Amino acid sequence: MAVLTLTRDGPIATLTLQRPTVHNAFNPDVIAGITEVCTDLRDDPAVRVLILQGEGPSFCAGADLNWMQASLNYSREENLADASRLDAMFTALDTLPQAVVARVHGAALGGGVGLVCCADYVVAAEEAVFGLTEVRLGLLPAVIARFVTAKIGFGHARALFVTGRRIKAAQALAIGLVHEVVPADQLDQAVDRVVRDLLQAGPRAIAMSKALLQVVRTGSLDEVRRLAIEAIASARTGAEGQAGLRAFLNRQSPPWAPEQK
Repeated sequence: MAVLTLTRDGPIATLTLQRPTVHNAFNPDVIAGITEVCTDLRDDPAVRVLILQGEGPSFCAGADLNWMQASLNYSREENLADASRLDAMFTALDTLPQAVVARVHGAALGGGVGLVCCADYVVAAEEAVFGLTEVRLGLLPAVIARFVTAKIGFGHARALFVTGRRIKAAQALAIGLVHEVVPADQLDQAVDRVVRDLLQAGPRAIAMSKALLQVVRTGSLDEVRRLAIEAIASARTGAEGQAGLRAFLNRQSPPWAPEQK
């Protein structure tokens, strides 16, 4: 049985987690599947936006219980390899050059919050619930820590890490975990609006912006300054930037923007 599906509609790809009976919890197949999808999409210029969503009652409830039970018998070396594969999945999604939109409903717990933090734009239903509940199992959100902290800051991450508390969508919006909260029956329309905005942006400009943000997050001041200077110079002299500026000056739509219906 497939644990996820990837569908395409022109420049839009939709990745759907398909383990609804376990609230789309992670297992090795899900981790390998998401990693493979991101690897394949990375060099696919036809895809400009990836929508990430879950089938059934929840977005993603973190780790699968059977997977966690199996880990009780793992050696340290097996646990290191397991965690490395999980880290590779989040890194692949976080560094995808295309824009990533998370469509969140139901529960997003543990690693599900990690997926949310690797998306560029997050739309959540009003009833959605978020939580980093690992400490209540005597564990910790170790692999996703760098993504969560980058998204919501050290203070909010610290509070959620140590309490294991679940928060509602309104609070997730207030701390910057999500960008937009809408009634559940308006979730698809809200995602569509975000995608329309993203398709107005140059695909290379999006990729370069994401790459710049990665360096801003992790690099030294000298690295950030150097890359920022080089990035704008490259954008201004590149084919996409030249076309975009000319279109703007001539009051035309840029060549990458879809035709208005």
